[in-house]
Amino acid sequence: MRNYHHITPWKGLLLFAIATMLFACQQDRVSSDPSLQLSFSHDTVLFDTVFTAMGTSTHRVMVYNPHKNAINIEQVSMQEGKYFHINLDGENDMEQLRDVIVRGEDSLFLFIRAYIDPLDENSPVFIEDKIAFRVNDQTQQITLQAYGQNIEKIQIPSDSIVYECHLTNEKPYLLYDTIRVGNLTIDAGSTLYMHEGAALFVYGSMQAQGTKDQPIIFRGDRTDKLFDSVPYRMASGQWDGIYLLHAKEVFPPSKYQLDYVDILSGSIGLYVYSESTGAKLPKLTLNNSRIHNHSIYGLVLQNVDADVVNCEISNCASYCVYLAGGKHDFVHNTIAAYYGYPYTNLNIHSNIIPEDVAAVYVNNLSKNFAKTISSFSNCIITGGRKNNVVVATPLANEYHGQFVGNYLRADSLSELFAHNNVYAAEEDTAVFQNIYYKYKEYHYYDFRLDSLSPARGIADSIIALDYPTDRVGKTRKSHPDAGCYEFSL
Repeated sequence: MRNYHHITPWKGLLLFAIATMLFACQQDRVSSDPSLQLSFSHDTVLFDTVFTAMGTSTHRVMVYNPHKNAINIEQVSMQEGKYFHINLDGENDMEQLRDVIVRGEDSLFLFIRAYIDPLDENSPVFIEDKIAFRVNDQTQQITLQAYGQNIEKIQIPSDSIVYECHLTNEKPYLLYDTIRVGNLTIDAGSTLYMHEGAALFVYGSMQAQGTKDQPIIFRGDRTDKLFDSVPYRMASGQWDGIYLLHAKEVFPPSKYQLDYVDILSGSIGLYVYSESTGAKLPKLTLNNSRIHNHSIYGLVLQNVDADVVNCEISNCASYCVYLAGGKHDFVHNTIAAYYGYPYTNLNIHSNIIPEDVAAVYVNNLSKNFAKTISSFSNCIITGGRKNNVVVATPLANEYHGQFVGNYLRADSLSELFAHNNVYAAEEDTAVFQNIYYKYKEYHYYDFRLDSLSPARGIADSIIALDYPTDRVGKTRKSHPDAGCYEFSL
């Protein structure tokens, strides 16, 4: 019979304790082997655009010792030490960052912030520094990069109005809070960064005339990343919106001229409202512009006349376009409602996505608004929902707008005001180049036409003669495409 050695519980615990002590001793034993080096979660840290005189959010880098023996970081230093500030394992005094022991198979947290003083020039300036780690007489580095940008911060008391405001393209603006202006002029090439909760209210007229090469841009002020590989510019709801609110007691009937204006990632893109229900309404002219990725509405027009041409209005949680009161002519626009399709957009304020909300809603019901006459010609109106066009009118023969030469994913509209349109019976994923957002595959919404798009060649050619080029300057063909983008290889 074999003899089995019985190990009592206390002997087992003793052996475990001895093994743990031996392992800990190995972890604490500092090796001078030059082949033992650190590893980092990131070898390069990019801060993108850093506004001068304003600190950035903090980036985190993990500093790993993947070896069984401990490693001594003899010294941590920076080449410049001018623009970036670091904190390693709770210590931010560079003089104290010497002889930092990293136990075997352990790690340290490295936190990095950027702060750049005002620069000598207004164009973005590339800035680089390096963090050097001296380990076993070998030097390892982490590269830090940023683009420094001078910026003009605008803060006006909420109860004040600037009656005449002219914004130039000399350097970008940061609207840190809500501002109220009378008459507003914005030069081509201007960029306005909007802080969380900031809104722009205009009570008189607005002239924002960009060009194809120098658009005017409204966007959130976060230039860092929401997640590791997802930039903040892809998140909706970062700021409030633009409100054009005619104050008839102070200003004459307003004119709003917006050309090549990009309004991105707010709660409401452009909201235009007048109390007047008479014959003389404020007039909006919106050309070659883009209203994209908003957590509520894209374009709202109430008691306003409007001409909207060659615009992309896309991906809003509620209506991309809401119309009530006024005469509205939409020609060669792409209105695409794929917010939350097939996944939720990155809305930093709300996870609520309304169901069965049309891309376009025309309200001809309310007595609180002027008569609504909204016409759509050579447009694309589609999205991830089944019905993307709603015309709310008491009787079809009381509606005096029309739909001509459009591509529509919608229920068939009344024959009284809809002519020569192409309807999508079912979901058609070939309309555009990309209707998905998948950050891991670097796919982002692209509403230019696919080569197999059913919107190609269906537009009314007579109407198109008055609009010979598309939003990006491409010449329309003899058989023009619907929407704001003419197909090209």
